[in-house]
Amino acid sequence: MEHNMDKLRSLAAKYGPLCVGLDTDPSYLPEPVLKGFASPAEAVLAYNKEIISRVKSDGSACCFKVQAAYYEAMGLAGMKAYAETLKAVRDSGLVCISDVKRGDIAASATAYARAHFSGDFETDIITVNPYMGFDTVKAFTDFCMKEGKGIFVLLRTSNPGMCDIEQQELKAGGRVLDKVAAELNRIVQEGKASFPGQTCSPVGAVVGCTEESDAAALRALCPEVFFLIPGYGAQGGAASIARTLLGDNMGTVNSSRGILCAWKKDEACQEKNKVGTLTLSDIADSAARAAVASKKDLLAL
Repeated sequence: MEHNMDKLRSLAAKYGPLCVGLDTDPSYLPEPVLKGFASPAEAVLAYNKEIISRVKSDGSACCFKVQAAYYEAMGLAGMKAYAETLKAVRDSGLVCISDVKRGDIAASATAYARAHFSGDFETDIITVNPYMGFDTVKAFTDFCMKEGKGIFVLLRTSNPGMCDIEQQELKAGGRVLDKVAAELNRIVQEGKASFPGQTCSPVGAVVGCTEESDAAALRALCPEVFFLIPGYGAQGGAASIARTLLGDNMGTVNSSRGILCAWKKDEACQEKNKVGTLTLSDIADSAARAAVASKKDLLAL
C-alpha cells in the first residue's frame, strides 16, 4: 500500500512543488459572479471546481490544500461545499490536504481522525497541532499506519506570532520548535519503518517560508521530513526561501490568495469587471495563469 505522503512526493516530482490553496472566501469573488449563484457557498464550490479542472489540465500543481475554516464560516451550505471540494480534488487524481490543525487528547483526537480520514469529509492528508503534547498526535498517526493516510505536524508556522511559543528558549537548552522537531523526527522514522521501500514517511511537517534566517537550519534539522510550506506569495515568503526548504523534492509550497485573487491584478479581468461582463470562467482562467507562473517561480524557470 502506497501511503498518501509518498504519493504526494511522486506527484511533486512529476508536476512541480506547487500546492494550490482553496482557502476560498466568498469575498474573493467579484460581485457579478456571486450574484449568478443561489448562495455564496455554491459560488465558492463552482470556482473551486473550475480551478481544480484547469490545474489538473495544465499540470501546474501536485496537490490542493483546503482550509476548513472558510467553509465552516458559511454554515451547513459551506460544509457541503467543503465535502464536494474534497471529492473533486480526490477525483482529479491529485492529493488533497485538509488544513484543519486538529490537536486534542484521547477519545477526542480519535473522533477527529475518523471525521477527516473517513466519511463525508474524507481527505488524504491533514494538518495537526502538537502543542498540547505529542499524545494528541497518536490517533492520527495510527490512521496513517493502518490506512495510508498522512499528516503534517505544525513545526514552524508562517505567522508573526510564531515567536510567542515556537521560538521560545527552553531551560534545558534549545527552542520549543527544536523539541518538537526532535519528537517529530522520531515519529517520522516510525512511519518510514512501517512502510519499507517508500521514499518518505506518512508524517510530515508544516514549515513556513516567511523567514530566511532559519530555512537552511530547519531543513538540516529535519532532513527526512516532507514539508508543507505556507507563506509563499501573498504572505511575503520568497521563492528562494521555499526552494531552500524543499531540498531534494521534500516538500510542497502552498499559495492561496495569490492564485484565488489573481483576477484582481489582471488588467483584462478588471476591464470586464468595470462593465459588468466578468465571468466565473474569466477569473478561473486568471487563477490558472497565476498557478503556472507560481510553478515557474518556484522552479526558477
